[in-house]
Amino acid sequence: MSRDVHTLDLLFLGTERIIATGVLPVEGGVALVDPGPSSTLPALEGGLAALGLGLEDVCALVLTHIHLDHAGATGTLVRRLGVPVWVHETGARHLARPERLIASATRLYGSLMDVLWGAFEAVPPDALRPLAGGETIEVGGRALDVAYTPGHAVHHVSYYDRETSTAFVGDAVGMAAPPSGRVLPVTPPPDIDLEAWTGSLDRIAAWAPARLFRTHWGLSTSPDANLEAFRTTLGDWTRRVLAGIDAGDDPAQAAAFSDRVLDALEADIGQDAAAPYRGFLYPDASWHGLARALRADRTSE
Repeated sequence: MSRDVHTLDLLFLGTERIIATGVLPVEGGVALVDPGPSSTLPALEGGLAALGLGLEDVCALVLTHIHLDHAGATGTLVRRLGVPVWVHETGARHLARPERLIASATRLYGSLMDVLWGAFEAVPPDALRPLAGGETIEVGGRALDVAYTPGHAVHHVSYYDRETSTAFVGDAVGMAAPPSGRVLPVTPPPDIDLEAWTGSLDRIAAWAPARLFRTHWGLSTSPDANLEAFRTTLGDWTRRVLAGIDAGDDPAQAAAFSDRVLDALEADIGQDAAAPYRGFLYPDASWHGLARALRADRTSE
């Protein structure tokens, strides 16, 4: 196969264009960037097979962060394949001992945990390769620059593949599902940090990548436009949430915000193009994440 980055659709809940895994050819096989949740392992295997590969060809996992939609299958894959895992040092601790992460997710998703995400197994500590940001790592002979990119999550890092000028940015630049490519933020509780996010976007832009690989969803060949659209919409959402948090009744505010966002999106780009956003974006959760961050900023002033 070519040395280029390949996009593998994990068909989350049977829907296209929601979660993508980056397949990066390296010496001895491929590295997977954000392998997704365990619930999508059959789609991962099927996608690899379509590329002429099997799970046995996976020789490394590279994580932007440890949220279940990005990293839920990590422990299962490591126990099966014995491969190393590159991840931010804060996330590494939770992969080795995932009890708190699972408890937090269970409070949010309840009885849907297994349907949405499947099993979340602990990662053996000797498989973990903790990162702080600022390193250049070598994955199967392929050099990847690492940047610490918090904002969406405190344990978020991004990677720059010099060979293809591709930045793997996880959730740092939002969700942008084809065919519309409309860029919308993903800002759920509890780790949203708007000031840190500005610095993260600057670090990604400083690489001057030719492409962005977004876990939600796939490759963008217009990185400057993607970054600018994200900054604009995040600023707009922040102003809208800030205007509403003093009005009280957070659940009603969040629900109204979600309805406005999704209804406006569907009216603008059409029902079919909006389907991945409706299937995954949850703007009500983003409202709560921004509200939490904005209230914390007020308290610290």
